[in-house]
Amino acid sequence: MMKKLIINNKESKYPIIQGGMGIGISLSRLSIASIKAGIVGTISAAQPGFLSKKFKSDTLNSNLEALAREIKTVRDECPDGILGVNVMYAGTNYDEYIKFLSKQEIDFIVSGAGLPVDLPKYLKGSSVKPAVIVSSGKAAKIICKKWMRSFNVLPEFVVVEGPLAGGHLGFSKEEIESGDYKSLETLLEEVLIEVRKVEEEYKVSIPVIPAGGISTGEDVARYIEMGSAGVQVATRFIATEECDVSDAYKQKIVNAREEDVIFVPSPVGLPGRAIRNAFTDALKTKNQKIKYCVDCLRVCAKKDIPYCITEKLGNASGGDAENGLVFSGAKAYMIDRISTVKEIVEELISECKYCFE
Repeated sequence: MMKKLIINNKESKYPIIQGGMGIGISLSRLSIASIKAGIVGTISAAQPGFLSKKFKSDTLNSNLEALAREIKTVRDECPDGILGVNVMYAGTNYDEYIKFLSKQEIDFIVSGAGLPVDLPKYLKGSSVKPAVIVSSGKAAKIICKKWMRSFNVLPEFVVVEGPLAGGHLGFSKEEIESGDYKSLETLLEEVLIEVRKVEEEYKVSIPVIPAGGISTGEDVARYIEMGSAGVQVATRFIATEECDVSDAYKQKIVNAREEDVIFVPSPVGLPGRAIRNAFTDALKTKNQKIKYCVDCLRVCAKKDIPYCITEKLGNASGGDAENGLVFSGAKAYMIDRISTVKEIVEELISECKYCFE
């Protein structure tokens, strides 16, 4: 049975979080549409100032100014909706982003791409709640123990990201190529076990939210029946009228066949899931020349990397979907048209309710 999702003492009508996708995918338009459709909105902090004229010379301030602008736009339209920001722990200037966002009118910061062991430190005295993205029960256990021991804080919610997610994956190249990785169902069970121990010990409730490859109401119902508080959906919202990304990017998703959803190497050393295009074809034979570097990731080696992640994601989101990186989830090929966020949410909820009848 579906229940309302409670985050920062607010209730969403439906237990769905719209995933935070960068660069330039999950911004204010998508979040506004999501909140108005009755779900949780998420803005991505991954280079939102990419189109700013001073982005290359003053990257941090360009991004902070863009975040403030995007958040204000959402709050002007949806003052009471649940809104959060996704901040990658692997990103440069992580602490500066969190300090800045702690003063913004948002409900949560959700952080992954590494274990954000110090996230609550920057939120002391703030009404913004910390949340985490993990890919194992062990990671969930570490975060809960560390946050409680060091900051007397527990996650507002825990997102469990599985192997069918888009973009960078929390699994090694060897695991992906061999197929030797755990399913989202297995990961969810592991995380639920660890979180329930914490809930019992501290008499709290921590929503656990699976993510990665969730595309139908049947998926939603299955994970709720397993014990999750809801789900996170990302790729399905790319091909919507309201999504902030370029029309070319959206169309690339719509036109994708199953064989077009591939793995690509990444400057961070982990595999990424994307849509095949001219860029990924060229990448098979040689690395791409790096035109500039804004020092976007702490974990980027910079030397001998296959391409610049910021440049290629920015190219695609800005309109060049053939010569940029089109990240997507594994089920992208199931999307065959441009919809609206409201249509997708209504479809997911209707299908989910049908499964519970």
